[in-house]
Amino acid sequence: MKNWTKLALLALAAVVATRLIFRRAEWSGAVGQPAPPLVLPDLGGRPVDLADYRGRVVAVNFWASWCGPCRMELPALSAVWREHQGRCFELLGVAEESAREDVAAISRVLPYPVLFDASAAALGPWDVNGYPRTYLVDAEGKIRRVFRGALAKEELARAIAPLLPSSCPARSG
Repeated sequence: MKNWTKLALLALAAVVATRLIFRRAEWSGAVGQPAPPLVLPDLGGRPVDLADYRGRVVAVNFWASWCGPCRMELPALSAVWREHQGRCFELLGVAEESAREDVAAISRVLPYPVLFDASAAALGPWDVNGYPRTYLVDAEGKIRRVFRGALAKEELARAIAPLLPSSCPARSG
């Protein structure tokens, strides 16, 4: 019996260690790197290019209409966008793996742009393997933080505060 207990504890430790190693790589791998290109249509069909937001801090939030935690964080994201929109902060919602009608219905109450990725083309380059996932991109276009799971208003506000530039360029495009 003691050998089985030791074996079970060893197996559990191996699983935990493996998860921590992969989680650490996932969290830190993109940080400090340039954000991948992102050009997707908004719900009106107009292309939106992340590169046009250079000079501003941008939160890129990947979500799906069927994702409970995604829907729970939308009011917090909206509040942060409203409070910081005139201070060089932008938020782009990227709807994935969802029906256009569902995304349109949810987006009606969101104050920030929602992009529709019908083919889920952005998931690979951005290394999104779960929802919600939010990438904080600084004014130079580098990823500064990666958030897994639903974000609280205060958490996002604290993360963007030190990144906001002193002056805000006009958005190109």
